[in-house]
Amino acid sequence: MKQKIKIFAGRFIVFTILIFCSISCKKDDSISGDKIGAAKDLLFLTPEYQPGTYRNMNKLFNTRTFTRGNKVFSLPKSAKPLTTVKYSPDGVTTYDIDDFIIRNNVAGILIIKNGEIALERYAQGNTDSSKWTSFSVGKSVTSSLIGAAIQDGKLNLNDLVTDHLPQMQGTAYDGVNVRQLLQMSSGVNWNEDYRDPSSDLTNMFQQVTDGNAGGILEVLSKLSKAEAPGKRFLYSTGETFLEGEVLRAALGGESLSSYLSRKIWANMGMEADGYWLLESQDGHEFGGGNLSMTLRDYGRFGLFILNNGIVNGIQVLPQDWVKEASKPAGDSPQCAYGNLYSASNNAAYLYNYPPGYGYNWWSLPESTWGAWDYLNDTDWWGADAINATVKDFENLRGTFSAQGVFGQFIHINQKENMVTIIWSTWKDPWIDPKEYEAYCFLNVATGLLH
Repeated sequence: MKQKIKIFAGRFIVFTILIFCSISCKKDDSISGDKIGAAKDLLFLTPEYQPGTYRNMNKLFNTRTFTRGNKVFSLPKSAKPLTTVKYSPDGVTTYDIDDFIIRNNVAGILIIKNGEIALERYAQGNTDSSKWTSFSVGKSVTSSLIGAAIQDGKLNLNDLVTDHLPQMQGTAYDGVNVRQLLQMSSGVNWNEDYRDPSSDLTNMFQQVTDGNAGGILEVLSKLSKAEAPGKRFLYSTGETFLEGEVLRAALGGESLSSYLSRKIWANMGMEADGYWLLESQDGHEFGGGNLSMTLRDYGRFGLFILNNGIVNGIQVLPQDWVKEASKPAGDSPQCAYGNLYSASNNAAYLYNYPPGYGYNWWSLPESTWGAWDYLNDTDWWGADAINATVKDFENLRGTFSAQGVFGQFIHINQKENMVTIIWSTWKDPWIDPKEYEAYCFLNVATGLLH
């Protein structure tokens, strides 16, 4: 891995152990035949062990189930399925659906258009009953639960962290509000570098591997303040864990899994139970991510967001929540399109990257995309680099995504009434050329389904 690649992994990472090691605890699951790696090696797995591990997280970590209801929301097959997509990330070579699956190490893809399945494919041993981990896609679930709690009158965006977690008084989070957490703009220092054995992320995840209840809050309480809240974007999984802790406290101690079950999962008509990674045995949910669910249930969650948080005629999220959460706010230039890794945010590595950031959602530009640096730079991306001239993806303007390491996506296109789910097993935590290629593919697919 090139030295600079770590900044991209740090953007999306849910958690990791920052220990360089080989797979030290591999095993073959005798029932499913899956090859499952060790928990501590989650982000260093070889392709042989990624799929089996990603669909068996409950065999490695403490988890809690969130339950489905009695009815299943139907997802009929489209009468006009998407059978071919011809796209070209470099403007020279053309690829199709099978090529996209191979080139981007896709383990599952689902496209829902007008409530019907236009494309559904599984790979790498997955089936329609496989439950795949979300990595940081789960951050967007956590932020949606914050929205539900606001609708329920339990929370307010202007609530301070210390209003609900008085034990955080006197820490760097004293004076930070819920909105600033959602925007990754607390002003608190955080090192998300997965290659740094002394990083804050390492310290946080050590609490999970130790099963230390309350340990992550202790790590967060020792952080220092970089500047005033609301001034700087700095991606932090610790920030989203703290969101979950604020939410749990606001709910009077109800678990995030329980709240997800009764507010969304059961009412939305999910086809299967899912499960959420915990900090410790019978402990608190890891709000930074790692929920596991079937591909179609990812799609149904996407439909929940697509439809502005309305389930069976009930407004679960505030009326304008999705509109607000899916775009960088006008009063938050640190989250603006193309500004996330700029000098104004004191980014460790400066580069142009088109998206902006809402409330734990990555927002795609509403007009021109602007520059996207280093896509063709082999010093950054090695063999994954592509000779691309950044396009204005006209079919993706104003859309937004949940994103997780190793290529997990929930992409929402409200204008086209379309949801896309992608599961992947990228060899590195984040690869910008593969992200770019995914959007090339989606741009063409969207146009074909228009």
